[in-house]
Amino acid sequence: MPTNPDEPYYCSQQINIPPELMDILKQFTKAAIRTQPKDVLAWSAAYFRAMAKGEMPPVKERLEMPTASQKTDTGLTPGLLKVLNKQLGPKKTVALGMIEEKWLDLALPKEQFDDLVRVGSFSGQVEWNRFFSLSASALGDNITDAMKVVCEILTADPEGGPARIPDRKSV
Repeated sequence: MPTNPDEPYYCSQQINIPPELMDILKQFTKAAIRTQPKDVLAWSAAYFRAMAKGEMPPVKERLEMPTASQKTDTGLTPGLLKVLNKQLGPKKTVALGMIEEKWLDLALPKEQFDDLVRVGSFSGQVEWNRFFSLSASALGDNITDAMKVVCEILTADPEGGPARIPDRKSV
């Protein structure tokens, strides 16, 4: 009911709701719950921008709980790195600006991105597997942890399995 007497009063018969709106909002809500973005508005803009362009949206496959061994100050998680890999992994080389855009769409720390760029000496066009591997190294304390993350992200095996990756996907 309108609070201002000058506002028109609408009933459900007067408002046309597009039939696809319910499904769009349902899928968006599920994606937001799974991804748990730090900045919901910025993430929402990135989500709908990707959907409108027919691109892979910045969405985790499942809700990710922090593990005891995970560094808590990184911002980056295996789930978020998997999202980046789904978005950028199909390309062999990616413009550094595109990686930064996707990174910031996930509300990941700009400082961490800048550190990875500095350490990897990245500029211009970047070999995605190099950036991906270096990012994985930020998720653990040693090379073994980093390789475990890489294998878990790249595997087609079911979760909890051996996390094997085909030779052609080696990094």
